[in-house]
Amino acid sequence: MVTMYGYPKCSTCVKAKKALEANGVEVDYKHIVEETPSAETIQALHEKSGEPLKKFFNTSGQSYRSQGIKDRLPNLSEQEQYELLASDGMLLKRPIVTDGQDVTIGFKEELYQGKWY
Repeated sequence: MVTMYGYPKCSTCVKAKKALEANGVEVDYKHIVEETPSAETIQALHEKSGEPLKKFFNTSGQSYRSQGIKDRLPNLSEQEQYELLASDGMLLKRPIVTDGQDVTIGFKEELYQGKWY
């Protein structure tokens, strides 16, 4: 079983969830706005992902642009970035999928094939 943080109106999240389920993976779905992960959870996901923290930001999202985060990020500590991401689920790139050990951000069929099924 994996946990997926997604947004129901996000077509990429829908595709990712369908791909996982079609390949026999049980999904514990978390609405990324209603159940936004805490700063501590985001930090743990980041550390397990091996990805740069910047990858966790939904840079094409309205919240990211309207808050001018691109210009603010270089001046924020990692902890401040975790807290910022935890303050607004729409700032998180989605879907985020984890089994507690591994983490993927976004959806690419070939990545999921090697990682989740």
